Amino acid sequence: MTDKATEIQQMFTAIAEKYDLLNRLLSFGQDRRWRRFAVSRCSFPRGGVALDVATGTGEMALLLARRYCDSKVIGVDFCSDMMAQARAKVAASPEGERIQLVSGDALALPFADCAFDCAIIGFALRNVADISLAFREMARVVKAGGRVVSLELTPPSSRLVKPFYRLYMYQIASRIGGLISGKREAYVYLPDSILAFPPPEEVKRIMEGAGLEKVNTYRLTLGAATVQVGIKQE
Repeated sequence: MTDKATEIQQMFTAIAEKYDLLNRLLSFGQDRRWRRFAVSRCSFPRGGVALDVATGTGEMALLLARRYCDSKVIGVDFCSDMMAQARAKVAASPEGERIQLVSGDALALPFADCAFDCAIIGFALRNVADISLAFREMARVVKAGGRVVSLELTPPSSRLVKPFYRLYMYQIASRIGGLISGKREAYVYLPDSILAFPPPEEVKRIMEGAGLEKVNTYRLTLGAATVQVGIKQE
């Protein structure tokens, strides 16, 4: 495990219990809408199998199982404390019997080639040590013609909005996150990681280099979140 991976694992272990609450608060509830949109882009055959990479507390896996009611969903993550939150939600959900949670690393997915009809990753690419490898791994485990979907937080596209975004993220969100979670460094890392993340145009090139084609980009809520969808080459 890389130094970054160890740091990320420790950080999410520390905030696991407050993660969902703070997502709702700091995004003004938009995180749910963003996830629903990303899930709507997955589009796979009836009875298919979907992979949720870096499933965390299982929010995306549950949405996949609800939207694609005859599907099976596998969620994979390397943080046991986040997965504990997911397991509790999955156990309490009517869709829980169609969701399996597996321990594993996004950069070395513990699955065979072409095992899934689609793969999705939400709010996690900023946290991996190698974005290109993450996409190559998702492309590897998806069947030819299947979709790979990424949902990530991004700086707003409007120059007029950007200064207010920075002010909110660094002066307000980081303080609220720190106060509620008790780990302010995690919520200082949040805007740092967003601003350091490659722009959508570069992510598109990375996806294409990983063997994905027809990459579409969707900017949501003035660009505060971005969904990108690629299709594995036949």
